[in-house]
Amino acid sequence: MRRLPPLIGLRAFEAAARHLSFKRAAHELHVTPTAISHQVRQLEEAIGVRLFERRTRQVLLTAEGQVLLPILRDGFDSFARVIDGLSRTRRRTVVTLSATPAFAAKWLVPRIAAFRKARPDIDLTLLATLEAVDLGSGVADLALRYGPGPYPDLVAETLTVDRFAPVVSPRLGIKKTSDLRSATLLHFDWYRRDPRNPTWRRWLKIAGVDGIDARAGLRFSDETHAIQATVAGAGIALHSLLLVSDELAQGTLEVPFGPELEGFSLHLVRGRDRPLSEPIEAVQTWLRAQFTAAPQ
Repeated sequence: MRRLPPLIGLRAFEAAARHLSFKRAAHELHVTPTAISHQVRQLEEAIGVRLFERRTRQVLLTAEGQVLLPILRDGFDSFARVIDGLSRTRRRTVVTLSATPAFAAKWLVPRIAAFRKARPDIDLTLLATLEAVDLGSGVADLALRYGPGPYPDLVAETLTVDRFAPVVSPRLGIKKTSDLRSATLLHFDWYRRDPRNPTWRRWLKIAGVDGIDARAGLRFSDETHAIQATVAGAGIALHSLLLVSDELAQGTLEVPFGPELEGFSLHLVRGRDRPLSEPIEAVQTWLRAQFTAAPQ
């Protein structure tokens, strides 16, 4: 069984020894200087050695005090780190956000560090899936749904309306619509069949460009792979300007010509019957801010 002096005396000594001042130690521990002096005196009596040399308006550590100070200081620092870590663990909150794999990879992931910096107490989990998860089951707290809607059983708000345009690597030198006749068209398969899907067939018709086989070229089952192929210079694709916004800003991709096609709306949705906690509201607020801070 350990035989230790009272903790209150050890704390008082450690603070006074760090500051070499009973007054500053008292301020740190929210007590009076008299209380610090009394607690240190009791500690000295308990261990049978003097820890301070008391002079007029000054205290100095004795040799014994100099030995004890680093031991206590390091110990209290260790206590503080461990207790703070336990407290943070207890306060941590997980919020799960569902999104399509392409949106998660191309838009959310590059921005997730900013959210982490703003709210380190929230562990944001990204659930990347093409399936519409059941938000009433607890699988996810929020979802980003891309489509026409409506969502009658959910609380939904529109974040933005997406737009599509021909996108290409500047290295290919495609500058005008006539260049499409010698270019490789890149396609990706839409998860949902809809006549409003932005496809090359629709774009060529609206642009008034003929003599091009809208089915020819390279086809990808994953939109992210189609974007990577475009960056690599494999051809020209109709891409979401939202998903390639970073590449457009960096100059690795460009829009050589129009017209643009209107895509679907991006909706932020949550279960109507699930409680809106502060962490979930924080994620919602952050997502809204991404679309109001600057045009996408």
